[in-house]
Amino acid sequence: MNAITRLATVVSLASLFPLSALAADSKGTVEVVHWWTSGGEAAAVKVLRDLVDKDGFTWKDSAVAGGAGSAAMTVLKTRVVSGNPPGAAQIKGPDLQEWGALDLLSSLDEVAEANDWNKLLSKTVINTMQYDGHYVAVPVNIHRVNWLWINPEVFKKAGIDKAPTTLDELYAAGDKLKAAGFVPLAHGGQPWQDSTVFEGLVLGIMGPEGYHKAFVEHDEATLTSPQMTEVFTALKKLSSYMDDNRAGRDWNLATAEVINGKAGMQIMGDWAKSEWTAAGKVAGTDYQCVPMPGTAGSYTYNIDSIAMFKLKNEGDIAAQHALARIALEPEFQYVFNQNKGSIPVRSDLDMSKFDSCAQASMNDFKEADQNGTLEPSMAHSMATNLAVQGAIFDVVTNFMSEKNADPSKGGAQIYAAIKSAQ
Repeated sequence: MNAITRLATVVSLASLFPLSALAADSKGTVEVVHWWTSGGEAAAVKVLRDLVDKDGFTWKDSAVAGGAGSAAMTVLKTRVVSGNPPGAAQIKGPDLQEWGALDLLSSLDEVAEANDWNKLLSKTVINTMQYDGHYVAVPVNIHRVNWLWINPEVFKKAGIDKAPTTLDELYAAGDKLKAAGFVPLAHGGQPWQDSTVFEGLVLGIMGPEGYHKAFVEHDEATLTSPQMTEVFTALKKLSSYMDDNRAGRDWNLATAEVINGKAGMQIMGDWAKSEWTAAGKVAGTDYQCVPMPGTAGSYTYNIDSIAMFKLKNEGDIAAQHALARIALEPEFQYVFNQNKGSIPVRSDLDMSKFDSCAQASMNDFKEADQNGTLEPSMAHSMATNLAVQGAIFDVVTNFMSEKNADPSKGGAQIYAAIKSAQ
């Protein structure tokens, strides 16, 4: 039994409705628990907060930094258990299904129907946002996870004339960067960052079908295959290009190393672009974005979404609906995603207003969706629940921390960890 399901035994639904605290000049209040806290992310979420306030409602910000959302989820569970849930929370992927199964989330069908969500969203996004055929969350963006970010000036200084497209080319670039005195691969030693690199290797070496069997189906034969040994071998190789002092480093600090010219590359989702944007850098000139070597044609996605908890106060419910409506309106979709580094969830917006990285991401998303190579990110809570994800995180991070770890044992360790978490 996972942590969310256990809430069912301790939560009384009658206690889930906090006292309203409507401001005198507000039509209603929506408190939002989220983890958009880096410089670029904070600028992006401020857009949504300002639009909600402009609509006559009050946004109460409850940002929780750390752990790619794990710290925020801990706070959320504690709030719900104590009978004091927020009006809204950043909840993603399979976790929406688990919260929905507890009958804690409010339906957004009325907002969705009034604003034609079924026409604006791809089937992949719709399926992710619905529980039992009903909308329980509003999507705000689509992130591509399998990106490699490059500082071209550093590459030039190291004598590298093109972006790597294969793992062998990535290793060769790493060797040249190291020889030239640069950190080849900027990285933060946190479990979710470790598994971001790991899942990219799984996608590149095992392909989208093998990725799906490993992280969605948890297939034993796939997880314990010789290809998974190859993945762990590659992970050990990539780790040798990372800074030895990376333990505990936040992702945006690793991004800053690439921006500032200390490091040459970073494997990270496109929220990293928000830091380049905040630093005044231009895509295609000051930095390059290319699919992680070996993964061209495939796309691991991370969809940020906001779910609404059941409330009683009519003004606060109206604030929730206003938030859901505004989140999909063009004004917000343009500005938020331009700041966040992601692409819009709407299919009808003018992508010429976005930079070359976002345009490439949208084109690749649509192509992967059509070709069946669109896969949910395990490292970012889209492929499996938090318990299974945490089990995988532990194996991957322990492997990267142990210099003498045996790649041939990694797959069996992951499979055993998944089974114990289910």
